[in-house]
Amino acid sequence: MSRKLVASQFISLDGVVEAPTEWHFPYFDGEMGAAVGEMSAAADTLLLGRVTYAEFAAVWPHQSGEMADAINGIRKVVASTTMTEPGWQNATVIEGDLVTAVKQLKEEPGTNINVTGSITLTRALLAAGLVDELRLMVHPIVVGSGRRLFPEGARVPLTLTQSLTFATGVLDLTYRPA
Repeated sequence: MSRKLVASQFISLDGVVEAPTEWHFPYFDGEMGAAVGEMSAAADTLLLGRVTYAEFAAVWPHQSGEMADAINGIRKVVASTTMTEPGWQNATVIEGDLVTAVKQLKEEPGTNINVTGSITLTRALLAAGLVDELRLMVHPIVVGSGRRLFPEGARVPLTLTQSLTFATGVLDLTYRPA
């Protein structure tokens, strides 16, 4: 049985996923923290694109506490055609074809594989049919500009499997491919 690949995004009402550090934090509370923690606890591998990986690697190795320990300790796999040496504990770079490598990763023993952020990677995995679950935390804000998860012209049929509303107005929506 293959492992489940779960892609998650903080997303605005107008579909922006870029630079959530500029608009996400006013909505982050204990309720959202518990949901993110639950998702993290269900995975033993974190699959990241190069940009998100670099952002994480610049911050998390210098942090302490339960969340930092979890992120620093988890297996990290980086999808990059330019990076060769990740330089962070438990991190490796995918060699060769992304789709082939992720299919192999899904066949390994273990629990969920989480993809966080990593817009380009998430788009590629959706296009290849490798995402088993897409979890969107839709924030009640229109950002106005920035990269969107689904570019103009994209068609990605999904089926809603779970929805929660946090006290902050954030919707926690879980989809699977239709």
